[in-house]
Amino acid sequence: MLDAVGMSVAAAAFGVVYGLAARGAGFSAVDALAMSLIVFAGASQFAAVGFVAQGMPWLAIVGLTFLLNARHILYSAALAPWLQRTPRPERALMAHVLTDESFALSLAHFGRIGRADVPGYWVAAAFIWIPWQAATVVGYLGGQLVPDPAALGLDVVFPAAMGALAVAVVTGRRELAAAIGGAVVGVVVALFTSTSIGIVAGGLIGPAIGLAVPRRGSDATIPDDAPSLDGHDEAIGVAP
Repeated sequence: MLDAVGMSVAAAAFGVVYGLAARGAGFSAVDALAMSLIVFAGASQFAAVGFVAQGMPWLAIVGLTFLLNARHILYSAALAPWLQRTPRPERALMAHVLTDESFALSLAHFGRIGRADVPGYWVAAAFIWIPWQAATVVGYLGGQLVPDPAALGLDVVFPAAMGALAVAVVTGRRELAAAIGGAVVGVVVALFTSTSIGIVAGGLIGPAIGLAVPRRGSDATIPDDAPSLDGHDEAIGVAP
């Protein structure tokens, strides 16, 4: 809970900015809140609002936001070994509230205690989900009071939060290589194409760079909930 407090503040500030952006794009209050409740994906929501404002066809919006959110496939793959004993219906609900923040908080927490903590995951998710919904409403209703969010520095909330999350999950040289490699690739690709493509490229190539780095014994993280190869109680090593 203490770890999640800082992220909840960032989520609230970011949610206010989203509410402002949704209002500026012509969304109704119901539209803006429904997107936060149903989609619940900050960066993709911002992208979708921008695409709608540009008059882009809905099919293109779905495709582009899917690519932007494709990093959640990697998040799910990283969490899957820890949650193999969690019932599938619950995992489906957990997937809905999976965000950059809840992923980083949970993975760091699991690694720290050496096992999966499903209630802890829900705590992390709640500390992001609740502020986000409330802030969406506040941002939308208070939009007319903040004509230029960038003038208040609110546009820096998301990159600052992502930087803090990156530090939290770098626990070894493989994670460090993945973080640096992904950042470099993302920035370079974004400069020559677009931010959305840069995020996807960095998210896919960064982990590949990390996997190419030889693992040291001290870098391994072993979840107690992971099944053993021979069917006994011994846990297998799983990369974060």
